[in-house]
Amino acid sequence: MWFDALVFAAGLAGGMVAAVAGFGIGSLLTPALAWQVDTRLAVAAVSIPHITGTALRFWRLGGRVDWKVLRSFGLTSAAGGLAGALLQARADAPFLLFLFGALLIFTAAAELTGFGRRLRFEGPFAAVAGAASGVLGGLVGNQGGIRSAALLGAHVPKEVFVATATAVGLMVDGARVPVYLWRQHEAIAGIAPWVVSATAGVITGTLIGMRVLRWIPEASFRRIVGILLGLLGVAMVMSGVEEL
Repeated sequence: MWFDALVFAAGLAGGMVAAVAGFGIGSLLTPALAWQVDTRLAVAAVSIPHITGTALRFWRLGGRVDWKVLRSFGLTSAAGGLAGALLQARADAPFLLFLFGALLIFTAAAELTGFGRRLRFEGPFAAVAGAASGVLGGLVGNQGGIRSAALLGAHVPKEVFVATATAVGLMVDGARVPVYLWRQHEAIAGIAPWVVSATAGVITGTLIGMRVLRWIPEASFRRIVGILLGLLGVAMVMSGVEEL
């Protein structure tokens, strides 16, 4: 029973953070679920509450999507998500956690020092960043952080930022979730109560987080995202080091 409460709490926190920063569900739920199940199963199982929360955010914010960014960034991200899901069984997850964690720390430092505000990801750079975030999502279930880091370079208002990140996330989930269900549907069904608890937490957290987003000043939004990226990066590096 205590683990059901823990999974619900992780989903609640993940939903709230994702509604503000465009990432957080997989980052918080995957390690929580991995306490009791294999990491690969955790990644696959978390994809269900992840796509549920992402779809809910898109329903609430879909009208604010920057379609130009979505076309250049989202399509390659979805393709990367499919590739990552297919390669998951062969992945060196600890190395990837360390690598992308270090990248998130760099991005956070650049944003908090002001250097990142001079960087722009457009054209080919946006496509490459999208592919990288999608592959990471398929491999280790943490694509949201690198996606939000890349989208900071688009320099868009907070609602557009979250809406566009959400639209990309929905495309990635649409590519990877069927692969997980095809390969691990029996194992996921075996932990269905935890998946339900996680999904309920994500839905609740998303609804709360959407309200919080309205009250965050535009001038503070990028700094908040930068801090969250830094925290995620440190957590990923530490997790990768422990598993190496």
